[in-house]
Amino acid sequence: MSVDRVEVLDGGEETAADAAVTMAAAAVPYYPVAPGVRLNVRSGPGTSYPIIKVLSEGIRVAIYCQTPGTSVTGPYGTTNIWDSIASGEYVSDAYVRTGSDGYVRPRCSS
Repeated sequence: MSVDRVEVLDGGEETAADAAVTMAAAAVPYYPVAPGVRLNVRSGPGTSYPIIKVLSEGIRVAIYCQTPGTSVTGPYGTTNIWDSIASGEYVSDAYVRTGSDGYVRPRCSS
């Protein structure tokens, strides 16, 4: 079955594509960054990549996919897993509380 329009409670309409994006965004889990940490976001999965911004303390990040990179030691151990939090934005999983020492999201495609 195909849906072209989805009715919204406020009386407006939302396209099926908009609904799919909304549902996909809702399916991406958010994880807390370690307390008291202002986390560097890098342009690639490693400490040799430039810092493109710094996240505020107390923030939660969406992890879209994960990939191996430079090994980093942080509050949640030592790992070479890097979390993609947006297109071209990576943070070390050693600073994100995922509840696991391994991968919790799909591997990033190259």
